[in-house]
Amino acid sequence: MRIHVLVADDDPHIRELLRFVLKKEGYVVLEAVDGAEAWDVIERKQVHLAVVDVMMPAKDGLELCEEIRKYYDIPVILLTAKGELEDKEKGFLSGTDDYIVKPFEPKELLFRMKALLRRYQMVSSEIIKLNDTVIDRKSYEIAVRGEVHTIPLKEFELLSQLASHPGRIFTREQLLHLVWGADYEGGSRTIDVHIKRLRERFQDQKGDFTITTIRGLGYKLEVQSR
Repeated sequence: MRIHVLVADDDPHIRELLRFVLKKEGYVVLEAVDGAEAWDVIERKQVHLAVVDVMMPAKDGLELCEEIRKYYDIPVILLTAKGELEDKEKGFLSGTDDYIVKPFEPKELLFRMKALLRRYQMVSSEIIKLNDTVIDRKSYEIAVRGEVHTIPLKEFELLSQLASHPGRIFTREQLLHLVWGADYEGGSRTIDVHIKRLRERFQDQKGDFTITTIRGLGYKLEVQSR
């Protein structure tokens, strides 16, 4: 599978440089001149990683990063001419995975991209182990101490999404978008109902994992330590 990289920068020279470097490495390059166009690309096309400039018109990189983090689960690298600690803090608070100060060496960007893609590939593995509970995302089966369980598709996808990022809080809106899709017209009550069903279905597996309600925010899955 070829990796699709979005490059969002209003500087045509930066886009040209990254287009050349990334294509040479075998990446498919998608481009945007500002944050609004970048969001449109993300909504319409498959993007595996985003390289985003902080200072852009229409919607800056921090806003774009916050929006990506809210609805999509892809790595983001922020590019900026600012290197002060306060600016880096703003970048990480917006949800970026990494931060590179201009001018930068293209090789360094490639190293960081590959490291992030490896990390994200690990959490999107087809097999997720929660102690004695094993989720197989290829066969859509869940094995508990060798006994195989098949559950409704949306319950499976919801559990898989939470289990891919143990300890991470997902809002109801994020889960709706990630599991049911952007076009789903139902309300967040759908999430509550499916969480209730999952808890009832796996109530005997509390020694493996628990799904915790975070009041006013959403849910997270926690793996029990042994």
